Amino acid sequence: MAEYNRVSECVGLITLRNPPVNALSVSQGIVHTMQRALSDPNVKSVVICGQNGIFCGGADIKEFGSNMTGPTLIQMIHAIESANKPVVAAIEGSALGGGLELALGCHYRIAHSKSRLGLPEVSLGLLPAAGGSQRLPRLIGVPAALNLITTGRHVTAAEALQLGIVDQVTDHNTVDAAVKFALSVAGRSLDPRRISTHPCPQQPDLDALFEEVMQKVRQSARGAIAPIACVQAVRAAATLPYAQGIERERELMATLFTSGQARALQYCFFAERAVGRWRMPSGARWDTSKPRPVQKAAVIGLGTMGRGITVALAQTGLSVIAVETQEKQLMEAKQAISGMLERGAKRRGVAPALDRVIYSQNIQAVADVDLVIEAVFEDIALKTKVFQQLSAACKPGTLLCTNTSALDVDQLASETPNPELVVGMHFFAPAHVMKLLEVVYGPRSSPQAVATAMQLGKKMGKASVAVGNCRGFVGNRMLKPYIEEAFFLLEEGATPELVDQALEEFGFPMGVFRMSDLSGLDVGWRVRKGDGLVEPGTASGRSARIRQGRRYSPLGDLLCEEGRFGQKTGRGWYQYDKPGSRVARSDPWLHSFLGAYRAQHGLVARRIDHQEVLERCLYALINEGFHILDDGIAAGPEDIDVIYVSGYGWPRHCGGPMFYANMVGLAKVLERLEHYQQLHPEVPHLQPSSLLRRLVASGSPPIHKWEEAIKKLHSQL
Repeated sequence: MAEYNRVSECVGLITLRNPPVNALSVSQGIVHTMQRALSDPNVKSVVICGQNGIFCGGADIKEFGSNMTGPTLIQMIHAIESANKPVVAAIEGSALGGGLELALGCHYRIAHSKSRLGLPEVSLGLLPAAGGSQRLPRLIGVPAALNLITTGRHVTAAEALQLGIVDQVTDHNTVDAAVKFALSVAGRSLDPRRISTHPCPQQPDLDALFEEVMQKVRQSARGAIAPIACVQAVRAAATLPYAQGIERERELMATLFTSGQARALQYCFFAERAVGRWRMPSGARWDTSKPRPVQKAAVIGLGTMGRGITVALAQTGLSVIAVETQEKQLMEAKQAISGMLERGAKRRGVAPALDRVIYSQNIQAVADVDLVIEAVFEDIALKTKVFQQLSAACKPGTLLCTNTSALDVDQLASETPNPELVVGMHFFAPAHVMKLLEVVYGPRSSPQAVATAMQLGKKMGKASVAVGNCRGFVGNRMLKPYIEEAFFLLEEGATPELVDQALEEFGFPMGVFRMSDLSGLDVGWRVRKGDGLVEPGTASGRSARIRQGRRYSPLGDLLCEEGRFGQKTGRGWYQYDKPGSRVARSDPWLHSFLGAYRAQHGLVARRIDHQEVLERCLYALINEGFHILDDGIAAGPEDIDVIYVSGYGWPRHCGGPMFYANMVGLAKVLERLEHYQQLHPEVPHLQPSSLLRRLVASGSPPIHKWEEAIKKLHSQL
């Protein structure tokens, strides 16, 4: 855990050894080596560093809740701070969470220029509870500490120096620099260097500051409790002596540690790593499928999605051929892509990758690329034509990927001589920003093609999830019953405001109807037309709301017929000051329209509360998730949860829809679905999944045992 050496004759060097990130699993080793250094009369100062160029990644999440022996992290850090010899932290790689708290307990901090520092505990539903919430405000002031602790963001060494977190930044060997620094401060008084003994820097009108910050944090947290607790902990640092502040930190941490939100956020942490270890029904796995190298890629179609994909690829370091056959569209795309690359480079402090993109109107320009992503208009005939052209133009072995959001990947693959080289790469708009990527494999997709797409997604910084081929894949397939239930609630007496408020209070950034206005009502209208669901005329009664044997709400179609497409037209489910405006306002016309619609169809409005909105919308979505697991479209519940947290705004502190079902209780989800299905027998998506029934019958196993239970249940069929 910790190795002790003496260097430069009078400097004790303590090296943390716990690969891969030198996590603080046990404090005993550090305390023991520190005692050796302090008791050695030849040692005048001490340097703490990490093995293999990483200082310390903090506590090991896998050990949360386990019985730990030896001194606590707080006691260890206090012992370091109380030392009578200067202790210098030599920070390389990362100093995160408990790693930064350890560094704050040292008297001095030297960082390599490429290191990163932060207190990301809030992202796990916790707060920095080894004195971090008390020392950091005392060191850098309350406003800066609040920003870092409530967001969990990492800072560069340069920003850390500017804030005052570190004393020196070096481009050279950090340990050598720290040893040299330690020699220079040997014998100096350490009282000014013990952060816990300092009061927080004076801040005018402290109450007003905390009130303002708390309002902002509550708004951005959307129901998450950890950011609120972080503000309360920093307030303790600003208003209480250190000993009382530490006790308040401990109390707040005790509340968070056992919370469902902390379990959900830690589940998300591991789920995001689990989805990278994908597998296919054929038995092919990530660890047995070697991806192909991709140096040069192409994007076909430079609409909104194509532009974002081009930017994402270029920022990864690939050469990109961007193809758009329409000259006007090509010129507009070139300008837009250049702007996005320049803005992205400015944010990251690097040179824009403008020279990595070559534009062309000719599809033949893709002749020598390793991978093509088709991003043309969502029309199967058009995409089929493009795939036929690509098959003729590309060199043998080129991977052909489609960005379709719902169309049949296998049908497109059948248009090529090598269907094993075809996969879906379903990006989410804006493609260079959104974290999610669904990698869709068909029955003939090769494991190597899937591995290549998954690795490329990882290089782009995406949460890449491998899913099977079906209508809507995972995300959009589950979204359909969620949206349909929202429409049905309007028919029965709800308003867009009520439905959206319930969903946003649950934690979604936008409810169904505000999101619909943002994306455009005409998008769904076009899909429903293609499915043969849109019927002309103004028929009334129950029969007018039944299509293809199931309940159907034409509300969205009727609004589109009025030219109400959402924000782009200034009218949709809400009204806006002008086309393109983002501020949604309640629309009296829409309320009158709903009243007239109900009267026309003999519907009597009733009172609908938030609980019914959540149960109808969320449980319908969750139920479809169980169907997807039963069908083998997703390998496990983690895949579904990562998709919804990363791409659909499901609140991270609720863990994802399948984790949420597990937390609520599978028996309760089943009971409520049965209740609503009896009330609405013409709605098939309220009929509980057979998998959900079987899981409840088998005792509702915890989520980490679902896959085992599913295999067992399938073997008994």
